[in-house]
Amino acid sequence: MDNICDEYFMRRCLQLARNGRQLSRPNPMVGAVIVDSQSNRILGEGYHVRCGEGHAEVNAFASVSTDNEALLPQSTMYVSLEPCAHYGKTPPCCDLIISKGVRRVVVGCVDDFAKVQGRGIERMRAAGIEVTVGVLEQECRWINRRFFTFHSQQRPYIILKWAQTADGFLDDHYRAIAISTPHTAMLSHRLRAMEDAIVVGRTTDSREHPQLTTRRWNGPSPHRFVLGGGFGIPELMDTCLHDNLQSLIVEGGAATHARFLAEGLWDELRIETGTMTVGAGTAAPLLPPNAELFTHDDFSGNILRRYIRKKS
Repeated sequence: MDNICDEYFMRRCLQLARNGRQLSRPNPMVGAVIVDSQSNRILGEGYHVRCGEGHAEVNAFASVSTDNEALLPQSTMYVSLEPCAHYGKTPPCCDLIISKGVRRVVVGCVDDFAKVQGRGIERMRAAGIEVTVGVLEQECRWINRRFFTFHSQQRPYIILKWAQTADGFLDDHYRAIAISTPHTAMLSHRLRAMEDAIVVGRTTDSREHPQLTTRRWNGPSPHRFVLGGGFGIPELMDTCLHDNLQSLIVEGGAATHARFLAEGLWDELRIETGTMTVGAGTAAPLLPPNAELFTHDDFSGNILRRYIRKKS
C-alpha cells in the first residue's frame, strides 16, 4: 500500500480513538483498523472504550466476522499508538496481533510509557510481521498529549486560561467583572469536562468564590484545587502525579498565572479577549515569547485565542 492509503486508514484510527476521550482516561485514546491488503476493504475496527477493558486492537479483532477471519494473514492492522507489550489489566496486544497472523502493522506513534517504548514494535518484527512506524505521527501524538506529557515530564498537561478586557485587564479597577459571554462560558465548562483538574489562587477563591464545575456542560467536574496556605505548585504537581491527574487548568488569578509562567509550567494558553475597556485594574499576564498561535475564533466579538508552546 502507498503512503496515501496508509494515511487514509490512520485518519480513521484517529476518528475512532477520539470516541474514548472520557472513559479511557487515564489510559490513552487509541483506534485500530484492520484492512484486507488485497481489496483495501475494512475487515474490522475498534477503539479503547473504557479503562480496564479491551484495548483498541482487541476490539478491532472482535469485530471481524467469522467469514473474514481467513483474510487476516493477508491483512494490515492500523493502530494510532504502539501496541502494548506488557501485562497490565489486559494481556499484551502485540501478542494478540502475532497470534492472529496479521501480515503488516502500521503504527501512528511509539508509546513513551516506560513499559512499552518500542517493545511492542520489536516483538512484532521479531515474529516476522512487517511494521511501519510514524504515519501521521504528529496527529497521533497530539490527541494523547496529556498522556505523553504526564509520563515523560512527570506532571500534568497544563492549560493556562484567562479572560481579559480589550485594553488588557483581568478586572475593573480591581473589582471582578464578567468578561465572558454565555457562549464562551459554556465553552469553558466544556473544557473543564475534558480535563482532570483545575486550580485557582487563594485571592481568586476568596474574592470570587468560583465553583469551577461543569454546570453548563454535560460531563464530570474536574478535581478542584486552591493554591495557598502551604499548598503551592510543587505540592500540586506531586498530588496530580500521585492521583494520576494528567491534565490541569489554571484559571487564575494574575499572580498564580505569573508563577506558572515564570517556572515554565505550561503547555497551552487559552486567552479570551472581550470587547469592553476599563482603563485600569489588574493587568493580564504577558504572552511568553515561546507561545505560538494555534487557533483564533470570534464569538460575537469576544476573541478566543489558543497558543501552544513552541518546541525548543
